Amino acid sequence: MSIDNRDKKIIEILQKDSRTPNTEIAKKLEISEAAVRNRIKNLQKEEIIKRFTIEIEPSKLGYNSIAHVGIDVEPDKFLEAASKLSRHEEIKDIALTTGDHMIMMEIWAEDGDELTKILTEKVEKVDGVKDICPAVILEKIEDGLLT
Repeated sequence: MSIDNRDKKIIEILQKDSRTPNTEIAKKLEISEAAVRNRIKNLQKEEIIKRFTIEIEPSKLGYNSIAHVGIDVEPDKFLEAASKLSRHEEIKDIALTTGDHMIMMEIWAEDGDELTKILTEKVEKVDGVKDICPAVILEKIEDGLLT
């Protein structure tokens, strides 16, 4: 499936707010609501849109220490370690990467003490983990503005 500018605009609108009504999208694109619905259905069928979700503000849930953590692992334990790490509920996002680290993940913790505990008692103990490089998020920038 080839996507055109209208499909790209639909994706852009839904990325900002996945609850945007199809009628509103249709008005912006000057097409029918049925056309928007069909385009979204096709984008889902082709797995361009994989799911609709929400974005959470971690601090409102009591998570005040958010870190992006790079992990280096013994090569022969790489996939097994990534699988084990992904099972921890504190790890909200995990990816296999190239570059400085083999695995990158985002961890949510209530505070610095809890983050340290997660890193030392859960992440560090995974078989094959050689190095942990956390970077604590101070502030996020969204739409060019600090939040």
